[in-house]
Amino acid sequence: MHLFLSEDTTGPYAQLSAEESRHLVRVLRMGVGDELLLTSGDGVMCRALVSNPDERACEVEIVERMSNYQPRPYHLHVAVAPTKNSARLEWFVEKAVEIGIDRITPVICDHSERDSQKTDRLEKLALSAMKQSLKALKPTIEKPVKLIDFLNGYDFGNCCRMVCYCAGNERHTLGETYTPGQDAVVLIGPEGDFSEREIKTALEKGFQPVTLGTSRLRTETAALYATTALDFMNSLEPPKAANTSVLSQSQPTPQQPNPAPGHKQHLPTPNNGTCRHQTTTDTNE
Repeated sequence: MHLFLSEDTTGPYAQLSAEESRHLVRVLRMGVGDELLLTSGDGVMCRALVSNPDERACEVEIVERMSNYQPRPYHLHVAVAPTKNSARLEWFVEKAVEIGIDRITPVICDHSERDSQKTDRLEKLALSAMKQSLKALKPTIEKPVKLIDFLNGYDFGNCCRMVCYCAGNERHTLGETYTPGQDAVVLIGPEGDFSEREIKTALEKGFQPVTLGTSRLRTETAALYATTALDFMNSLEPPKAANTSVLSQSQPTPQQPNPAPGHKQHLPTPNNGTCRHQTTTDTNE
């Protein structure tokens, strides 16, 4: 089913933008009564039917609302340095939104190769990725800010704060630092890494030093690695208790045939302890 965007989905009917309307009518050839998904990016997913397939302002009737659609148990904010090739950061934004992210902030660092980042295209890519992955919550793409200003001016609350960098030995893995269910802020530096001044400031602000493994990663790869790892950690279910019973209570133990008079019954020899579960039989000889 196709997902469309509308600025307002609170009433019984909603209207699509001219761009969304053209796509619905001209490209998808949808008509009256055809079903679609609709959201305004606020976390509410709606099921709707086309009521007026106007290619300039298509109108749809909302038949069902699903509030807090597919919620995630954590909030993820990635602050990442703009890459020299802007297409690489665009790639990260697209894939991170598909996986699951709430906020992205481009941060200008001491070693950054770019001191600016246009966010208009990032916004469009985020919306496209949201529709592609059938998500109802639009992530926030913030304006670029200097890393030092970001560290000194942002309210991080009680979230888990992690700074990923290459230098130094006192670093821990994501699994050692992060507990599933926690909100998280992750700092990803430029390809020249953070400066000593930036690392010192981040540590003073409560960020924990984290390593992403032994490989040297590009900026966008490191950012997506962290996004994917946290998503995976939060998607794991607690292990279920093993069923150690040999036979269920609803299944009676099969009866052995009575041996002939004077015949000695031989029991099977245990398989050298390789069976996980053994049953015992009492015999009177």
